[in-house]
Amino acid sequence: MELISNEEIIPRALLVSVDTGNFDTEASMDELFELVKSAGAEPAFSVIQKLQKPESATFVGSGKLEEIKNVCDSEELDLIIADSELSPTQIKNIENYTGVRVIDRTTLILDIFALRARSKEGKLQVELAQLKYMLPRLTGKGIEMSRLGGGIGTRGPGETKLETDRRHIRRRIETLKDELDEVEKHRQMLRNRREKDGIITCAIVGYTNAGKSTLMNALTDAGVLAQDKLFATLDPTSRALKLPSGVSIMLIDTVGLVRRLPHHLVEAFRSTLEEAAQSDIIINLCDASSDEARVHLSVTNDLLESLGCGDTPIITVLNKCDLLDDITLAQDFNSYIKISAKNGDGIDKLLEAIDSNLPVRMKRVSLLVPFKSAGVISDIREKGTLISEEYISEGIAVEAIVDKIIYARVKEFEIKEN
Repeated sequence: MELISNEEIIPRALLVSVDTGNFDTEASMDELFELVKSAGAEPAFSVIQKLQKPESATFVGSGKLEEIKNVCDSEELDLIIADSELSPTQIKNIENYTGVRVIDRTTLILDIFALRARSKEGKLQVELAQLKYMLPRLTGKGIEMSRLGGGIGTRGPGETKLETDRRHIRRRIETLKDELDEVEKHRQMLRNRREKDGIITCAIVGYTNAGKSTLMNALTDAGVLAQDKLFATLDPTSRALKLPSGVSIMLIDTVGLVRRLPHHLVEAFRSTLEEAAQSDIIINLCDASSDEARVHLSVTNDLLESLGCGDTPIITVLNKCDLLDDITLAQDFNSYIKISAKNGDGIDKLLEAIDSNLPVRMKRVSLLVPFKSAGVISDIREKGTLISEEYISEGIAVEAIVDKIIYARVKEFEIKEN
């Protein structure tokens, strides 16, 4: 009797890139390594070829394709992953020549998103992005078409739809759009409710794997998944945070960014990223220990600008500073807030920065509250900051920080300075 092992077989992959000079190929390949590991595969070998432009039929040249085939045969590799978006023809030709399954960068990222999605909205967005990407690629599939049902690049709610005809897929895309519209309406209602209730929101944005979830946990004990994997957090998480001033705000963790993010995903996840655009304060978190730290900051700033965040206070925060020496930090990142979310270093300075960037709708007031209206002090304590209270013969003398909702209720008790 043959014994069946429960141990998962990890596919071994060959990573392929064409260096046309249009982007930093080495940095992009480093990121592809991390993406492959996040998807559950082993990046065993890599090949880079310099060309003016990718070959239209096979992505790489004939000599390099022969080299790829030989490596796959000798090392018994399971997968070829291209660091660019491939056409159906390129995928088919490479697969036919090498006998190895081929996926591209976009498919890989979609696969990771499918693996990480937990909320209804996240799953809908992943399926929509998968179907939009796969729709023009349904014909002429060889190895790729026979792989439905398991493996890197095949996961997610969209995979069972790929065997149906184009008309059915188009109907499914329209249905998904309608469902996402309803989800967005609900999200907008929540935003409107938060604004009506005077809740201040602070979004953490930044490059994937910068430590956003670790920071969220350090600030709020949120219990958000924090792993050293790209896109470990896909769905936005919200938690309450009380600042040193006593003001309570809503802290939001958002999906991480990545260079050369496929436009399918930028479009599909725009509503999620708009959580940042509509926040009162934004924390732009960056992994200071990365050689690409400045590029990561630039990617995030460009996205925030495209979302119309120009008037929103943005606090630039460098994480993982415990991995760098003081001289490097002083020379390269002197003007930013430096923290270690893992160790807790610098968190106090970050909280002070958030406090100092609170929107003006928070108002400090001096009140003399009559005893018969003492109930408003409970509201101040719950939704604002009660700095001091003193019982005197005329009533209760109060110093507090309140939002516009509470201020409207206590305005008549305010003590005006002469």
